[in-house]
Amino acid sequence: MLKNETEKIIKVLIVDDSAFVRKVLTNIFSKSPFIEVVGTARDGWEALEKVEELNPDVITLDLIMPNMDGITFLRELMKKKPTPVVIVSIASESGELAIEALNLGAVDIIQKPTALASEKIYEISEDLIQKVKNASKISLEKIQKITGNQIPVIELKEEIIKTKVDIVVIGISTGGPQALRYVLPKFPRSFPVPIAVVIHMPVGYTEIFAQKLNEVCQLEVKEAKDGDLLEKGKIYIAQAGKHMMFEKKENKIYIKLDLKPFDTLHKPSVDVLFQSAGEIFGNRVLGIIMTGMGKDGLKGAEYIKLKGGFIFTEAEETCIIYGMPRSVEEAGLSDKVIPLYKMAEEIIDFVGGEK
Repeated sequence: MLKNETEKIIKVLIVDDSAFVRKVLTNIFSKSPFIEVVGTARDGWEALEKVEELNPDVITLDLIMPNMDGITFLRELMKKKPTPVVIVSIASESGELAIEALNLGAVDIIQKPTALASEKIYEISEDLIQKVKNASKISLEKIQKITGNQIPVIELKEEIIKTKVDIVVIGISTGGPQALRYVLPKFPRSFPVPIAVVIHMPVGYTEIFAQKLNEVCQLEVKEAKDGDLLEKGKIYIAQAGKHMMFEKKENKIYIKLDLKPFDTLHKPSVDVLFQSAGEIFGNRVLGIIMTGMGKDGLKGAEYIKLKGGFIFTEAEETCIIYGMPRSVEEAGLSDKVIPLYKMAEEIIDFVGGEK
């Protein structure tokens, strides 16, 4: 395969204490003509030296390492030489650390297979290459603007009695953990409708992510479970590896988790969530499409609009990756384009639009 002269070669530094993993990741990246491994490091100390010496475009980072662990390295990196970082780790060993790493400015996570047999770790090849390519295009400046901020809760001027919609559904991907941690804590405890979120994350991380969000939000945040009763004042995070939908029983709405449909690029899928919301709630749905790569949510947004519902999209100026919102806006499906720093206010005002 010939190298495309117009596409920049991405310089990658691999940081992992396992010589086997360093070798395998180097082999994986060698399959892409657009990625060059410029160096490897065994721990955070060595990695900091290599960053100064090699000036990589992207760093892949293990979190549990001797001498200087991944979190300490990340803190030092973001102070000295901010660089896009993709976490490559095992959820069962470092799930909480991975969420902390995202809060510190890491741009994405990929899960190592728990059994590091050669054939298993090669299964992540395609996903890892794509995540590194995505990371190389990310604006760290945008991430740094929204990480670590203490966001004041929006106080409602008056109680919302009658709402314009019955549910808010959110679809988000790359840059999503940082964006949600910025937006969701703004919602007051009295917010009158449930919020359901699909975020593209690896299996094993969504429960921890929901727990960490719950610590900083007024609304209760939880990873959705099959059969959960949908209630106002709660935020439901879709479980990685399963689609999140709704079903109605005896005038109550419940969450349904399912492996089907099988033919989606992502599981959970924003399209599946949005289509189910449109089926159950009709024209009383507000769908939000935020930062992320690709077009997941485009078909779902089209369905919500077909049912008479509403769609907001995040503005390009604040998107970490302007892919998902772009596809919806260019299709003419967005009712309002909103920068991240105004997103919560606009949702609250809209939901309470009927007095």
